[in-house]
Amino acid sequence: MNNKYLLKFDWYTFLVYCALVSIGLTNIYSTGHSQGENMFSLGHTFGKQLFFSALGILVIFFVQFTRVKVYERYSSIFYLIVLVLLVGLFVFGNEVSGAKSWYSVAGFSFQPAELAKVVTALALTKHLSEINTDLRNISHQITAFILILIPAFLILPQPDPGSTVVFLSFLLVLHTEKLPSRYILVFCGVVILFIITLLIGHNLTTYVVITIAVIYIIGMRNKKRRKVFLPTILVVLLASGFIQSVDYVFENVFEQRHRDRFNIVLGREVDTQGIGYNINQSQIAIGSGGMFGKGFLEGTQTMGNFVPEQQTDYIFTTVGEEWGFVGTFFVIVLFMVLMLRILFTSKRQKNKFSRIYCYSVVSLIFAHFSINLGMVLGLLPTIGIPLPFLSYGGSNLLAFSLLLGIYLKLDANRVNEW
Repeated sequence: MNNKYLLKFDWYTFLVYCALVSIGLTNIYSTGHSQGENMFSLGHTFGKQLFFSALGILVIFFVQFTRVKVYERYSSIFYLIVLVLLVGLFVFGNEVSGAKSWYSVAGFSFQPAELAKVVTALALTKHLSEINTDLRNISHQITAFILILIPAFLILPQPDPGSTVVFLSFLLVLHTEKLPSRYILVFCGVVILFIITLLIGHNLTTYVVITIAVIYIIGMRNKKRRKVFLPTILVVLLASGFIQSVDYVFENVFEQRHRDRFNIVLGREVDTQGIGYNINQSQIAIGSGGMFGKGFLEGTQTMGNFVPEQQTDYIFTTVGEEWGFVGTFFVIVLFMVLMLRILFTSKRQKNKFSRIYCYSVVSLIFAHFSINLGMVLGLLPTIGIPLPFLSYGGSNLLAFSLLLGIYLKLDANRVNEW
């Protein structure tokens, strides 16, 4: 590492990373302050997160000394290793809170699903950056989908539906590389139809779809009407079939806890003491913060441990209660600056691998950020998605540190070694 490298290093991104990790540590300190133990011991949530924060910086530092070709050349091997680790969980995994998602080693837990996101980003980037890859080709599309879906399907039965959903964010990366828009449209259409069917029922939803299709066909000119008639009818038939299956999927595929969370978010049920307790307490905590918050260690919801999992999935509630609108706005701005910065630097990359990897980093951060805030604000069901860099959890913090560290290495070497 020489002076030229240090000048090319993206210090802005690194400083934002340090700011987010520091905010996370501050709020984890608040959530664990009432435990009455030695805060700096490895047996305490704050002490352990402090240790992993230091380790995360070391990971970023270590990555800068590796050759950039390592991540392209050996991404397939990394991918296969992670798949073996995911399969091994079914035999050797340690069950925590009903999910068999961790390996336990010397008092520390390791969650392969977090590492799988980073490795999948590398493997997908390698596939998309190959000279012959063209996502307008169906075989190349299938390969890309397989790379995404294999780890997702291995994670789903742990069960960890949250991490599985995050893997869908890679569709955004595929879209930037000329994947036909119909895939995104179909995905969005399926989600919208699913939600509308739950809200108004399958019969009324079917009538709405048919009405929209009729208006669309009538609005076409005569020549165009003939071309779109049969495809539109096919779409209506497929949509109607899916609509009829929604109730079955909801009642027989989803677990009861998932159904309850959907019902709470969609307003079909009101339950502030049972399954809706987390969301209700989260909204109370954030709302009570006002403009400037109650102050550090002054949050009554935080100090009283009223919000379950406040140090992990609901860490943003502590920010809202103790630092108010100003604090939450500042955190959101930091995330936006981080994502926009990486998107900006993607334009200056000299090779396809680095550019696509930038998109993968932003997609993963955006998925975690948007889903976590949606959960905390009661806009989305609780599916166990931590807030990157802020939430308690060594596996998540180290994975995102590695994700960002590789980006920093690729960006700093955008001219050299290629």
